[in-house]
Amino acid sequence: MTNTEQDRWSRVKGRLRSSVGEDVYSSWFARMDLETVQEQSVRLSVPTRFLKSWIQAHYAERVLTCWQAEMPEVHRIDLTVRTCARCAVPTQETAGPVVKTSHDVVPPVRSDGRPAPELRATAIAPVSATHDALGGSPLDPRLTFGSFVIGRANTLAHAAARQVAEGRRGDSVMFNPLYIHAGVGLGKTHLLQAITWAGNSGTEERKVLYLTAEKFMYGFVAALKTQTALAFKEALRGIDVLVIDDLQFLQGKSTQVEFCHTLNALIDAGRQVVIAADRPPSDLELFDDRVRSRLACGLVVEMGNLGEELRLGILKSRVAAAKAHHASFDVPEPVLDYLARTIVHNGRDLEGAINRLLAHSKLNNAPVTLDMAEREIRDLIRPQEPKRIKIEDIQRVVARQYNVSRSDLLSSRRTANIVRPRQVAMYLAKTLTLRSLPEIGRRFGGRDHTTVLHAVRKIEALVSKDVALSEEVESLKRQLQE
Repeated sequence: MTNTEQDRWSRVKGRLRSSVGEDVYSSWFARMDLETVQEQSVRLSVPTRFLKSWIQAHYAERVLTCWQAEMPEVHRIDLTVRTCARCAVPTQETAGPVVKTSHDVVPPVRSDGRPAPELRATAIAPVSATHDALGGSPLDPRLTFGSFVIGRANTLAHAAARQVAEGRRGDSVMFNPLYIHAGVGLGKTHLLQAITWAGNSGTEERKVLYLTAEKFMYGFVAALKTQTALAFKEALRGIDVLVIDDLQFLQGKSTQVEFCHTLNALIDAGRQVVIAADRPPSDLELFDDRVRSRLACGLVVEMGNLGEELRLGILKSRVAAAKAHHASFDVPEPVLDYLARTIVHNGRDLEGAINRLLAHSKLNNAPVTLDMAEREIRDLIRPQEPKRIKIEDIQRVVARQYNVSRSDLLSSRRTANIVRPRQVAMYLAKTLTLRSLPEIGRRFGGRDHTTVLHAVRKIEALVSKDVALSEEVESLKRQLQE
């Protein structure tokens, strides 16, 4: 690079800094380098694909304008990612030669939606390019609203998810955040990915980002290591719909604090947040009370266990999907009924059963029969061991039954509306688990084993003469053993 080119680049950077402000410049442009200057194009480089994609999507026109003020003949900016040898801090993204794929490209747009001046791309971006470029978790193309089977257990969750997916930029947000919780294999991830696919494929200029909690943690830690934390925060807060899956796995105090700040910033700005977890907000014991309160202030929806009718619908849907690729594959109605009656745990077991029948039918060139189904999937329908009940489950169910929080049960409060549920929970912990009295005491806020023993004896005595309490306890047992 000649001295003249270096001087021009210095002046362009000065214009860029004045145009966007010092904070934005430091976040996005401080690590941008000039590579070459040709007759009508300038080649610039940045250390990560993340920076490249964000600059392409948001600052294309400004970068080109600053260069044209210095060199009017420039009509194109080529932005590339530097290889590992050029980077001050090696990262996973820059640890090898740059390979341009369609996922590296985000088409630049103006704020009004019209195409911005080109930061040269080598391929047309697919629907999910923005999602991928901003570090989104992988999406399964099968998980759309079209393949989601609706039943009594998930009607409200599906309706709320569709409402979010069909929203437009600038619309008032009906419920924020949307918080969906359910057990394993009941359809949470399917709904969240369906929102992402639908939101990113619409005609509106709308950015929908799907992240697992693990991916969020990785992105935040990586941004800290590469000193791009401010850019990471600004990128997340520029999303129209942020979708977080498996929130219960979000760990680390600093990560949770950043998540809380991001959540507040998006909600306060009228952006949509959608979250899924395996438990309600009140049971996220590792989270700060303020975070749990903010999560609970929107719409909290529980997806229940799959009923037999819904399980049958899921099976038929999976068979239809398989027949699209294997036209001769067919599962007789009696076999489907048998599977729906006997595989009761979750949708993944149902899908696994259809996959086994398909494999057996194709590999052995044999039709699917009831005898074959009983033989091939017997481990899925074998009588299961009694459900192992956890003290956390007992605390959650009891708190919900008596309209208190789990933290109330663990606290030192002695009011009547807390003492009775706490004693009931201790009684259930002693009768439904193998935990010792001292262990139960520790799990209830560090109480002494004599306190637990007193609670157990108290509830035993009351149950024998209080019919209403006896029915409540039996109802709680049934809920825990389902």
